[in-house]
Amino acid sequence: MSEERHKNGKLASKEEVRSHFGQPSHMSVAKELCRLDRHCKDFIALSPFLVIASANAKGQCDASPRGDEPGFVATLDDGHLLIPDRKGNNRADSMMNIVENSHIGLLFLVPGINESLRVSGRVEITLDPELLTPLAAGGRLPTSGLLVTVEKAFFQCGKAGLRSDLWNPDKRVAKGQFPSLGRILADQIAGIGEATTLDEGIQEKYKTQLY
Repeated sequence: MSEERHKNGKLASKEEVRSHFGQPSHMSVAKELCRLDRHCKDFIALSPFLVIASANAKGQCDASPRGDEPGFVATLDDGHLLIPDRKGNNRADSMMNIVENSHIGLLFLVPGINESLRVSGRVEITLDPELLTPLAAGGRLPTSGLLVTVEKAFFQCGKAGLRSDLWNPDKRVAKGQFPSLGRILADQIAGIGEATTLDEGIQEKYKTQLY
């Protein structure tokens, strides 16, 4: 079956994947760290944005953004990070996954730098006020924190950033080129209300409920 799928243009095993892509370079393997060095720590301190990848016990995946002032993720030591969880919409997708599956992947971005930092490991949800108090923002404590035990960390090359021209201000999408969130929700959810009213409510929450 595996050979048949490969012939049909699909890769169905690790062996087929490796055969198709070839062996990784020495550098791409050697750069992988099991702890955070000073370069990783400095990058995290500059990062205002990361993406959290998690999965539930069935392997169903989710990717969730987190953002705040640069350095909002605390580096506790070479092997541990603490990510504050701010006020949100209470879906708690990442949290629901984490209580079933403690594996986590993180992607840190820094505006203006094409390279990114990938970190993966184990995570637990903490409500410990001693840990959360230093991460207060806007006069409020985080609702919880993700305490990450680092197992792997390495810098991703900047090819994706260069191909996308991600940080070029001339490539920003002009206002009005894509519909507002209120317009999208009005189209997607029957009876929820007018787009204009929804947009006004969303903007008010952005002003008053970030923290």
